[in-house]
Amino acid sequence: MAASKSSSFMKDALILFVITLISGVCLGFVYDMTKGPIEQATIAKNNATYREVLSIANEFNDITPSEEEMEVMRKTGALTGTGFGNVDIESVLEGKDANGAVVGYVINSLSNDSYGGAVKVSVGFDVDGTITGVGIREISDTPGLGLKAKEPKFRDQYLGKNADQLTVTKTGASADHEIDAISGATITSNATTNAVNAALYYLHNCMN
Repeated sequence: MAASKSSSFMKDALILFVITLISGVCLGFVYDMTKGPIEQATIAKNNATYREVLSIANEFNDITPSEEEMEVMRKTGALTGTGFGNVDIESVLEGKDANGAVVGYVINSLSNDSYGGAVKVSVGFDVDGTITGVGIREISDTPGLGLKAKEPKFRDQYLGKNADQLTVTKTGASADHEIDAISGATITSNATTNAVNAALYYLHNCMN
């Protein structure tokens, strides 16, 4: 009887092992099949955002510092300055026109202090450092509140600004460096603005 139970247990274990193995192989196959298209879709989406925030550029070239240089800037505080919270720079791109002349930059930055976690933005600048556009690449906030950060009514406030730092106000923007908060979503408004501030700081202090 004991031998029979042991044999049944081994058989069940073997069946489970085979099922797990087959499932793993299938998942790996599906991942390999979808990895390429997903990466291409992400690249296409990012390029569309870059063209949106720096429309005068025909092409974009990555000029991001090495990871070692970025880490040094993070540790010394030279990357984000002070008062911007948990922000970071992901990548930096150079925008060129049809003749190959540099017409501006796109800086991909983020803040981890948004209501729903990270908010990732692409900030376009012309060669004079004026903001030409802000695109939201990733945000997970409340529909009708924090997600309004994606709407032109909020994002367009950044256009044309050329300041060292922007601040959020809930009483109506009265100065060039002020951004009107989204009603009921001050945390998201601050996080988005600080992600833009990180890009501003990097442009003014870390680019040659």
